[in-house]
Amino acid sequence: LARGIRHTTVRHAHRKYEPDFHDKYGNLVLLGGAVVFSTIWGYVFTQVGIEWGLSPVGRVTPKEWRE
Repeated sequence: LARGIRHTTVRHAHRKYEPDFHDKYGNLVLLGGAVVFSTIWGYVFTQVGIEWGLSPVGRVTPKEWRE
């Protein structure tokens, strides 16, 4: 029994390592996602017309005082 277990562990230890999907494309997928994220948010921030000045100074006119 011990010889069979030892034989199995030695066989697995000498097996060639085969890269999986993440080893092959992991950094490429991460970089692609970062590019898409930056492109979309860059468009949103520059083209959608969001008003970033949230202060009401200059836009709110005071009402006339009534006595």
